[in-house]
Amino acid sequence: MTLTAWFIFFLIIQVVHFLGTWKLYVKADKKAWEAAIPVYNAIVLMDIIKRPKWWTILLFIPVINLLMYPVVWIETARSFGKNTTLDAFIAVLTLGFYNYYISYATKATYIEKRDLHAKTTAGEWVSSIVFAVIAATIVHTYVMQPYTIPTSSLEKSLLVGDFLFVSKFHYGARVPMTTIAAPMVHDSLPFIKTRSYLNKPLLPYFRIPGFQDVKRNEIVVFSWPVDTVRFFRDHSKIHVNKPIDKKSNYVKRCVGVPGDSLQVIDGYVHINGTRTKLPYRAKPQYVHTVVATADFNPYSLTSRYKSTELGRMQNGDFSVNLTDANAAKLRNNPLIKSVTKNLSLAGNYDKKVFPHSPQYAWSYDNFGPIYIPEEGKTVALNAASMPFYKRIIEEYEGNNLTIDGDTYYINGKAATDYTFKQDYYWMMGDNRHNSEDARAWGYVPYDHIVGKPVFIWFSWDSSAKGLANKVRWDRVFTTVHGDGKPYSYIYVFLGILVLYFVGSTIIKRRKEEN
Repeated sequence: MTLTAWFIFFLIIQVVHFLGTWKLYVKADKKAWEAAIPVYNAIVLMDIIKRPKWWTILLFIPVINLLMYPVVWIETARSFGKNTTLDAFIAVLTLGFYNYYISYATKATYIEKRDLHAKTTAGEWVSSIVFAVIAATIVHTYVMQPYTIPTSSLEKSLLVGDFLFVSKFHYGARVPMTTIAAPMVHDSLPFIKTRSYLNKPLLPYFRIPGFQDVKRNEIVVFSWPVDTVRFFRDHSKIHVNKPIDKKSNYVKRCVGVPGDSLQVIDGYVHINGTRTKLPYRAKPQYVHTVVATADFNPYSLTSRYKSTELGRMQNGDFSVNLTDANAAKLRNNPLIKSVTKNLSLAGNYDKKVFPHSPQYAWSYDNFGPIYIPEEGKTVALNAASMPFYKRIIEEYEGNNLTIDGDTYYINGKAATDYTFKQDYYWMMGDNRHNSEDARAWGYVPYDHIVGKPVFIWFSWDSSAKGLANKVRWDRVFTTVHGDGKPYSYIYVFLGILVLYFVGSTIIKRRKEEN
């Protein structure tokens, strides 16, 4: 929906609200016109139903308002004597139009000093659950989101089974675009695996200002730009078009930022002509072919080099996923004949490699150079540049692009160049040969950025033997970024927890004594 369409929709809602409640406002000793002023009418309504005025803010927060509207409908009915469970059910079932019945078909009077507490234990439970969900949804959407590492694309840095907290406020929280969606879930509902949202109406993209830009070599969570699957890791032929905020969440390392010239040479990323220096905790891995003597046990590598992926063996050779440091150590083993990194060379066109054009016969290990678009920068449009920027112009920035021979038309006008409307990023996995990343599908737009992983609160190794060994205790309560080896803050957390409970107990006893 356009801004104009949203404005008209908002006005219609205000008219519907006015017609259904102005008599109730009058019965509550308010003025009829107070039911007609947008936003102000909600503030006045909070006063009528004896609820905090800051509830008004919740009525205008996407997704949160879907939970708040039924609460306000029920509270309005109760303010005029409709206190039964049936009244509450009808208020919700009619989407608030029960107020029309109360206003025009009954002689209900306003209850000035009504009891705000639930009449039954079940009612108290429902109220508590609703507001717990509202609070959790606010935190989940705008502050911190839990996330699980599902694949090995960042192996060594982040492991499969790591449970993260992803900060929304570092880069600025992205306001949901889907206005009608189930809270606390992503693109599909649990168990039944059906879509958790409606495609329309959609809000325009907006992001709350953050306090940090996306930095080169940071790990970032983002919405997968080319996602059309029904739900994450669905490989069926059934595809769906998703709003940006409902695309599958991916986590990769941002190796290139807006304005960079990026090239991959023999598996190593070069920025602006210089090989990039990765943080200490980044451990890029590559598949190596290892030739060993008959006395060497290849399965010993999985215990020596934790999380190493071991491939099939042929004629005494085997493939193994190793960092450069581990490959060097392995070469010093007297039972090892050779360790060779398996690099794909440029020169043969691979349709799986971005920009998916025969003009660029690149590979995953020898790629580029390419320019990473920056907001406000202009590029020439021609046959050489169009494979890189066609999707940006059409999909990510919403233009109508047509091509007639060597002439390009953007929104009906001939164009020889294009100015980018937003920043773009280049995301890659540390597990270089086992990562579907930007080398396959290209740039990540800024409006697809979700947040910054900051904390590993739990880590579970499903392949470990024995229940006690499945928890990776050395990773529990560690930070994602930072220099040096990760340090677990679990004892600090447990100490704070003990102090909290001891302090709460002391305060409670003193209150009881008084």
